[in-house]
Amino acid sequence: MLKNDTSSEEFYLKFSEQLAESQAWPGIYMFKFVVKSESSHLETLKALFDSDRTDFSEKLSSKKTFTSLTIKVRMDSPEQVISIYKKSSTLEGVMAL
Repeated sequence: MLKNDTSSEEFYLKFSEQLAESQAWPGIYMFKFVVKSESSHLETLKALFDSDRTDFSEKLSSKKTFTSLTIKVRMDSPEQVISIYKKSSTLEGVMAL
């Protein structure tokens, strides 16, 4: 396993523990992403969620070059949250906050 993969897995393990301690599961979790406004990844991010259980909020930056996407959704477990972050990390130009 590459060092980068090990560091990533260690990060997600610690993050999972923090999520488990910080709130009750299942529960509402808020994701925040920043995407270049002309990017097609905004819709790709939205597609990662069940739209029936999700509250999406978008805000353009002052120069309209970036879009902030806030997503509030009921998640069943820390592992489900981490799965979304892992999927979003494969999208070029998407920053998770």
